[in-house]
Amino acid sequence: MPTTGNTASPGTGADTGGGTGTGAGQSWTALRHLRHLLDLLDQGAPAEQFAPPPASARGPRLDEPDAAVVAEATRVALRIRRTLGQHRRREAELAALFDTAGDLARLRDPDAVLKAIVRRAKLLLGTDVTYLSLNDDEAGDTYMRVTDGSVSAAFQQVRLGMGEGLGGLVASTARPYSTGDYRDDRRFRHTTTIDGAVTEEGLRAILGVPLRLGTRVIGVLYAADRTARTFTPDEVALLSSLADHAAIAIDSARLLDETRSALVDLNEASRTIEAHSDAMRRAEDAHDRLTDLVLRGADITDVATAIGAVLQGGTLIHDADGTELARSGTDSGQPSARAVAASRTGGRAVSADGTWVCAVLAGPELLGSIALTGRPDLGDADRRLFERAGVVTALLLLQRRSVAETEDRVRGELLGDLLTGAADPASLPARARRVGVNLDHPHAVFVLHSATAPRQRLLAAAARVAHSRKGLAGLHHDDVVLVLPAEHTGPGPGVGADAAGLAGELGQGLGGPVTVGAAGPVTGPGRFPDAHAEALRCRTALRALGREGSGAALGDLGFLGVLLGDQTDLGGYVRRTLGPVLDYDARRGTELVHTLRTYFDEGTSRSRAAEALHVHVNTVVQRLDRIGRLLGHDWQRPERALELQLALRVHRVQRPDDSAALPPA
Repeated sequence: MPTTGNTASPGTGADTGGGTGTGAGQSWTALRHLRHLLDLLDQGAPAEQFAPPPASARGPRLDEPDAAVVAEATRVALRIRRTLGQHRRREAELAALFDTAGDLARLRDPDAVLKAIVRRAKLLLGTDVTYLSLNDDEAGDTYMRVTDGSVSAAFQQVRLGMGEGLGGLVASTARPYSTGDYRDDRRFRHTTTIDGAVTEEGLRAILGVPLRLGTRVIGVLYAADRTARTFTPDEVALLSSLADHAAIAIDSARLLDETRSALVDLNEASRTIEAHSDAMRRAEDAHDRLTDLVLRGADITDVATAIGAVLQGGTLIHDADGTELARSGTDSGQPSARAVAASRTGGRAVSADGTWVCAVLAGPELLGSIALTGRPDLGDADRRLFERAGVVTALLLLQRRSVAETEDRVRGELLGDLLTGAADPASLPARARRVGVNLDHPHAVFVLHSATAPRQRLLAAAARVAHSRKGLAGLHHDDVVLVLPAEHTGPGPGVGADAAGLAGELGQGLGGPVTVGAAGPVTGPGRFPDAHAEALRCRTALRALGREGSGAALGDLGFLGVLLGDQTDLGGYVRRTLGPVLDYDARRGTELVHTLRTYFDEGTSRSRAAEALHVHVNTVVQRLDRIGRLLGHDWQRPERALELQLALRVHRVQRPDDSAALPPA
């Protein structure tokens, strides 16, 4: 073993061994330097500490071969240091990638995944800005999705067409690209929008790598600095590895989000199906309940009550004319004509001012309507149930109409036989009893006319009155005729009052004047034909006298009524009284009869008659002179004037279309 002095002071001359001692000291010095290099490697010292010692420190005993060995050992040590540094850095990068993969795997929200990717890229590469763009397959471009470190709003919203700029080139080629200074790099297709955004952000060096799922590129991951520099292959590889993890994480988050959405949709669909199933069961139960009511012969009021109970609201049912047929749980009211028309056109229930209205249809024919009150928030299921109730109501109304038509046909045949007297009188009371009419009770005959309402509407209104009062209604010789039990059979107002009340009732229901001529009361089938003829003459007289919309019997018309009721030869009476004037008008086409009537109507004043006729008074004087020559000089005597006025009234009443028309001249 060497002495302590030798160890402490190699090469100082203490060793007297000559050349042998000097060579040993030099070797010992080289070994110390090699040991020093190993210590530096172990400590991970900076590269500058590995430099060979200066010549003065080597001592005279370190010859050139040993110095060369020491220099070579230093270079090897530096290479080993670089390799170890690369391994440590790669190990750190791998550890960071594993941590990143673990962090991304724990994230479930797609936005959180994207933000985590960009943030981790910024930490791993240490750049000023990192960002991520996603491809838009429909638009055919790529758009900025997430940024970290960006300060420019324009940069954060930029879109790149495929092949435009660095990012567009990465997205279209699926290859990484980098640039040390983007603004001066002519490899990329520069656009005003992209260059403006990059300039506003102040970026110089940019690295972009594709986000790939298999062969499909879904976006680009970027790292960028605001100073010019070159990205190393290790940085490109690191960002590419992170991009591969990121693409998988993005796809996993997307699939998880789609799965979550699918589960939500599935649960919603399941609830919808369940609700629909419940609604179907409820609708079927309600339909069965309503149909059972119809089959059991329930009336329209029972159906209205059932509809209100099922839908928890008030119900109104009207016919096609707007007449209320039934009501349950609500006040009376007219359905909205516009709502009924809209429901009829669309085939669905409609809402009008908080009330639901459904047209009751038989094919295109409107039978009536149903109104549901108290349920402004009617849901789809209840709305369909309400519409189904309309179908059931249509069945009931059709059934009722079929029964009514059969009854009306029977009643119409009975009415025709009563008014014509063609059937066996002995069989009529029994036939009448089968439809609820007692001919042993006094009855009145009413003949109706309306200038505004169609005949079928007038007949329908008359039929409702007949049903309610146990009478008969129908068409006879194109006239609507009612036979009703007489309400006034003793002294007093008589059937004229019944006719007046009937005219008011029907006029109000139809919204227009109804004229009613009455006759009776009569008892026994054989007297109905004469009563009908008298009622018809009374109706005609009322119209001729300008009393449209009123009701009366002949007895209510004074002397004219008595004259008409006596059934005298009215045509002969008129001809005997006015014959010469009538013939003159017929031959010459003049208006002497009209002038004479106007003269009497104006109180025998020639000037007022001229004004009413819109002629000169001299013309009236000339016409009256002509009338005097035709009728005789005494035609203005009170007795003769009264006969003329009566004849004029009868002539006005007996129109050519009446059964008692004047015979031709």
